[in-house]
Amino acid sequence: MWCDLCDRSFPHQGALNQHLRDSYSHNYCFRCERDFASYSALAQHKANSSFHYICRKCNADFSNAGSLDTHIEDNHWYCGPCGVFTDSENQLQEHYVRSIEHHYCRPCKRFFESGNNLSAHLRSKLHAGGTVKCIGCARTFPTISAMTIHLESGTCPSGATRQKVNDTVRRLDRDNLITDRLLTYPDSSSRTEVWATDAAWNGRAFVCYFCTCEFRSLAALNQHLKSPVHERKLYHCPKCAVKFNAFSGLIQHVESESCGIARFAQVKRTMDLMTSNFSRMIAN
Repeated sequence: MWCDLCDRSFPHQGALNQHLRDSYSHNYCFRCERDFASYSALAQHKANSSFHYICRKCNADFSNAGSLDTHIEDNHWYCGPCGVFTDSENQLQEHYVRSIEHHYCRPCKRFFESGNNLSAHLRSKLHAGGTVKCIGCARTFPTISAMTIHLESGTCPSGATRQKVNDTVRRLDRDNLITDRLLTYPDSSSRTEVWATDAAWNGRAFVCYFCTCEFRSLAALNQHLKSPVHERKLYHCPKCAVKFNAFSGLIQHVESESCGIARFAQVKRTMDLMTSNFSRMIAN
């Protein structure tokens, strides 16, 4: 075996390979079988070549992307979406919290799709605790919207339902600040209940007659029909005019501060008036 550059012979291929690897006269890429004039030229070749997958943290060289990903996952603290390496898990967690690209809950080590979703999670009972007492029973909730969802669900011992909540809000909102002005309003006392039967089965799923959504079980379909999804949107945001078919949806919108409506004093007074009067009006 002969090295042309050094004009030396070697007894076997292994000895020649060791020479190519260890000699300062060579900058040899064994995968591509090429020698380069300098170490920087070799490094640039590995960085640009489709035959090399280089770890930017430790310069380890891999033959495919899967091996590189496994190496990074097992040996480094790395944020894939941002392409950022850190020196410790604590630094990586700090990056997740501080970066505007992430919506990350550090105590739960969970990512969320949006800032609003993260805010709602942080306001949940898991983090905020139960600071809002239900007006109809002894349960507590982290936010007014969570308590209102409880009332609308029909599970509160007070007898509250979504329709009774709507009736109460409509009576209190005389200036139609948050409710739409309609010629006729749905009445909880005369509302027709809608539910599905086995006839909704199409051979593979239970189908909603109104929107053709499919469900795996009849119970799931009936839960869908009991939701406000097909009801008229009675509520609106006074600032951005977004409409909602449930009072809890409007409250969640206000709590999220997505459009700044929570800063309007008149809206706050109206919402406080509604929730404070629920206890004496909701069961009537």
